[in-house]
Amino acid sequence: QTYAPKLILLDITDISCIRDVAKEILNCYGCVDVLINNASMKVKGAVQSISLELDKKIMDANYFGPITLTKAILPNMISRRTGQIVLINSIQGKIGIPFRAAYAASKHAAVGFFDCLRAEMEEFDISVSTVNPTFICSYHRQAAPGNWEASIWK
Repeated sequence: QTYAPKLILLDITDISCIRDVAKEILNCYGCVDVLINNASMKVKGAVQSISLELDKKIMDANYFGPITLTKAILPNMISRRTGQIVLINSIQGKIGIPFRAAYAASKHAAVGFFDCLRAEMEEFDISVSTVNPTFICSYHRQAAPGNWEASIWK
């Protein structure tokens, strides 16, 4: 069956709203056949210059966001014994690069989670894939000088 597209806005760093958005999607369509986790946030800077607050924001966007959304959709896929989950990650989930510690750590964590999930979902015929492209061009969000958000890339 073909469905009309529906735009649903989601801030992947707002972990508290992800389950509600997943519920809205499942209520609208009944199921999710393919889940592609593609949201990401990165920061560039020396470890000592990046605040713990920003480290946590990067981890929310790149690790807790995708796993929270996946966990919200997963029971539906398991009950139907079908589905495909894809994580668009980064080569930095495999190798660390100087001045990218928070980003690389979040991407390493995501790869670890989805690698484990892949093994667990095999019995349910659910495919789990990770895609780790090399460097890509991203949108740089300019903020006011002195604001830590000036160093965020989305």
